[in-house]
Amino acid sequence: MRECSINRVTKETYIDLALNLDGKGKFNGSTGIGFFDHMLSAFSVHSGFDLDLKMTGDLQVDCHHSVEDVGIVLGQAFAKILEDKSAIARFGSFYVPMDESLAFCALDISGRSFLAFDCTFTNPSVGEFDCCMTKEFFQAFAYNAGITLHIKLLAGDNDHHKIEGIFKAVAHALKIAVAPNDGGILSSKGVL
Repeated sequence: MRECSINRVTKETYIDLALNLDGKGKFNGSTGIGFFDHMLSAFSVHSGFDLDLKMTGDLQVDCHHSVEDVGIVLGQAFAKILEDKSAIARFGSFYVPMDESLAFCALDISGRSFLAFDCTFTNPSVGEFDCCMTKEFFQAFAYNAGITLHIKLLAGDNDHHKIEGIFKAVAHALKIAVAPNDGGILSSKGVL
């Protein structure tokens, strides 16, 4: 099984996260931010990854530290599990229509961290989740996972639908990229 657990403790957050890439698509736990929990649940369901999370954060300040730190820890878990990239498909891309919105993700699990995020939101927040934290989450995730991640929002009016489409598109692209590959490292260099 491709799984690991990561613990991160700072003055702002306490996080215990367990990730299983060969799971059944279940999310268990809470960040204390209802909409973000909804996104993590959608991410688990659509990727097929099991995600167990125990955490507390300084939500009396705002959601920033909690959301960003979950991205950091989730990225660290991916990097640890996928340290050997010779057994994965490496690339993944996916479109997700979410009612009136359309989200696209393309990614490369290469060890090279990069985020291109072309998405705009109308409102400052959805529930207690600041819309600007969508980019912060994926930036923290990409940089800690060593993933080149491109996310583009092609259509949409409702911020809930737009953000949910983004999380689902990333989940499906990751599911494709981590699929087993018996052909060795997918690189003309022979290494990643």
